[in-house]
Order: sequence, then C-alpha cells, then structure tokens
Amino acid sequence: MEALQSLSFAQALRESALVYPIIMSLHLTGMGLFGGMIAMTDLRILGLAFKGTPVADVHNQLRAFKHLGLTLVVTCGLLLGISKAAIYWPNPYFKLKLTLLLCVTIHALVFRGSVYSHLEEYDRTGVIPGNAKVAAVISLLLWFSLVAAGRWIGYWEPAAAE
Repeated sequence: MEALQSLSFAQALRESALVYPIIMSLHLTGMGLFGGMIAMTDLRILGLAFKGTPVADVHNQLRAFKHLGLTLVVTCGLLLGISKAAIYWPNPYFKLKLTLLLCVTIHALVFRGSVYSHLEEYDRTGVIPGNAKVAAVISLLLWFSLVAAGRWIGYWEPAAAE
C-alpha cells in the first residue's frame, strides 16, 4: 500500500490543496447521482414514488445519470484510494465499504436478469412480483450502508501505539 501511495501522481494528488478536495467532491457527486438514481428506481419498484410513471420509464430515463454517477464514483474512488492507500487500508470502515461495494455489484449481477430486465412486463401486467420488491429493498439497504461506511472512514482513528 505504501508503494501504491508513493506513486508520483498519487503523492501529487494527496498533497494538492485543490485537486484532492475537487476529486472528493466529484466522488460524492457521483455517489449522489448513481446511488440516488438507483434509489429512485427502487422506490418506484416498491410503489413508494412516481406511482403514475411506468417502472421501465423511471429506470430508462435515469440510465444516463446512473452511468455518469458510476463513472465519477469509480474513477474518483480509485484516485482517492490510491492517493491514501496506506492510510485507508487498515481502516475497518474502508474495508466495510469495499465489501459493500462488492455486495452491490453481486446484487446487480444477480437481479439484472431476474428483475431489472422485466420492468416492461411489470408495467404491462400491473403487478410487481415479490422478488422485484425484495431486490429493491436489498438495494436500498446496501446503498444506505455503503454511504454510511464511506462517511465513517473519516472518523476512524487507529489505536495509539503504546
């Protein structure tokens, strides 16, 4: 982790009074876009928001914002992680965030075919099946947890050496 953090671009990023905060802000913006658009889709699947709009329309109309958010999250997250790799790696909340990110990825892969590819069918029948609602609840819980873990990263302090 020290070697990764010692790369010249990582050191320059970490030591910049302007670039690091901009990248952090873009990372948070990406989380808001990506997670927020996914939350909106999940809330529609659960029937808690946008009840007058077909589920497929909500999903499809937010797709470009999801892609932009994902691009910002991944790009900026990698830059931030590399710039402080030796600091972040021992942090249990950083590891929790990475674990939850893996869970979000697995969730997307598992439910893409069984739920998210059938949204037009749900609109035609007017019935949203239980597995779609379960997928939406799991998604919301994972995203809330992921954001919380990300915030907790900054509040962890390693135990003082004795």
